Amino acid sequence: MTDAAQRPAPDQPAGRPAPGPIPLGTAPRPTFGVDLEARIRATLTDELGGQALRLDHAPITAELDGADITSAVIDLSGVAVSLPQAAQAGHPHHAAHPGHHTGPQAARERAGWHPEVIASERGTLHHLRIDAHRLVAVDLPVDITAELTNLRFDWVEGSDGRVGIQPVEPSADHPVSGHARVAVDKAGLVATARGVLTVVLLQQGITLTGLDLDVVSQGPRAATLRVDAAIRKGVFLSARVQATASVSIDENMVLAVRDVQLGSGNPLVAALLGTIRGKVEAATSRDIDLAEKLPDGVRLADVRLDVGREIVASARLS
Repeated sequence: MTDAAQRPAPDQPAGRPAPGPIPLGTAPRPTFGVDLEARIRATLTDELGGQALRLDHAPITAELDGADITSAVIDLSGVAVSLPQAAQAGHPHHAAHPGHHTGPQAARERAGWHPEVIASERGTLHHLRIDAHRLVAVDLPVDITAELTNLRFDWVEGSDGRVGIQPVEPSADHPVSGHARVAVDKAGLVATARGVLTVVLLQQGITLTGLDLDVVSQGPRAATLRVDAAIRKGVFLSARVQATASVSIDENMVLAVRDVQLGSGNPLVAALLGTIRGKVEAATSRDIDLAEKLPDGVRLADVRLDVGREIVASARLS
């Protein structure tokens, strides 16, 4: 590796925080694909902790060519990811992997790894593919496919004896390309939303007694959302709450949320909703330029939202 003092730090656009380094075990950096595969698995295991089941069986393949990673393929099919509360309930930790410290303390250290870099070496991840057919996230099966090419990074060695990858932001001279697709079953999404909302509302002393959620396609990049929820608080207060909104992405990749409506047939609940209506309108009146939020080397060519029995979101980078 090159002495860190001999390599200037890459420019970082103002207002965009630099990504943190990803730890990959003890130095020196891996030189064989099988070693890198084990380190990737160990990092995923440590970061997710007890929240991920069957991660130890997920196929991971990697090929190295000097400092470059020719390809990395991660298949998370069959992995189940739970809420953090479930992890705290005592899921067993996975076995140790070579070149890694393990356990809760090590996971906390990795989450905040900000090493004093003593050496670095530039590399390129030529092809990254992530598959999940399917991954179960909080009881919701999710189908994921994502591919990216030409991701630059630095191998960094810290004074603490560990090594990792520091992502380098894409630029106009070094763009990335790829695509991603995420699909969820619409009925399953409603069931998962009901379960999550039940837990969240119970913490506020509110019982969710019913939930109807529907997403209707209005074209390749637009949809309307309708929510009808029944709630109860204590013995005397019960009500239905309705919410509707429309979401669209135009040809310039600008996300807009419009026609947000909140209401209830219960006068008390309707009055409470009225106190937050102004904040909701103010928050949704600001469009989001998706392309503007991306680095110069990431050009969003197309985004689609297709709604049927499944809700499918897809994006393509040029």
